[in-house]
Amino acid sequence: MTIRVLLADDQALIRAGFRMIIDAEPGMQVVAEAGDGREAVELARTARVDVVLMDIRMPVMDGLEATRRVCADDALAGVRVLVLTTFEDDDNVLLALQAGASGFLGKNVAPADLLGAVRVVAAGEALLSPAATRGLVTRFLAQLRPPAPQTAAALDVLTDREREILVLVAHGLSNEEIAARLFLSPLTAKTHVNRAMTKLDVRDRAQLVVLAYQSGLVRPDDRL
Repeated sequence: MTIRVLLADDQALIRAGFRMIIDAEPGMQVVAEAGDGREAVELARTARVDVVLMDIRMPVMDGLEATRRVCADDALAGVRVLVLTTFEDDDNVLLALQAGASGFLGKNVAPADLLGAVRVVAAGEALLSPAATRGLVTRFLAQLRPPAPQTAAALDVLTDREREILVLVAHGLSNEEIAARLFLSPLTAKTHVNRAMTKLDVRDRAQLVVLAYQSGLVRPDDRL
């Protein structure tokens, strides 16, 4: 099955570069391009896309609002958003994750990493290479306000094992790493993660990470 990709960036040169990389890869195809956020939302609804590569800073409607609209649309429940950013100066990454983005990429991403990221997100995973992004996630989530009681109470639906696994997810561990640490099979670890997502009504692992920090279950200075 071909992964259908929408490129949303106001710079035509960046779109052209990403299109060249993606279209050259078997099993992937750029099916639409948008130069602003509003157009990206419209094309996500009409072009039957699987993954949106979304720039944050765009005219008419920025990528944050576009991400929020795509992720809030029940008709687009299967669409995943990867935010394009420069990690060093873009403090909006946290807001993008809260809006429903499945992860983020630097605009200088290597071609192989871009293709791998699209595959991972299209498969329903998130945050791309967890070990590589752990520090970035911690940096952005450190800006969160103190946990709200209602957010912490939301975790009451989880079993002790699911809470334990949520902590590991929030620290950036993959299913395989969680399985090795807890002496489980990778399939069992994935099942626990999926059950936690269902109980907490979140789209993917990125949202689990945000919720873990928002609830106070995990704090930026915690260590495993």
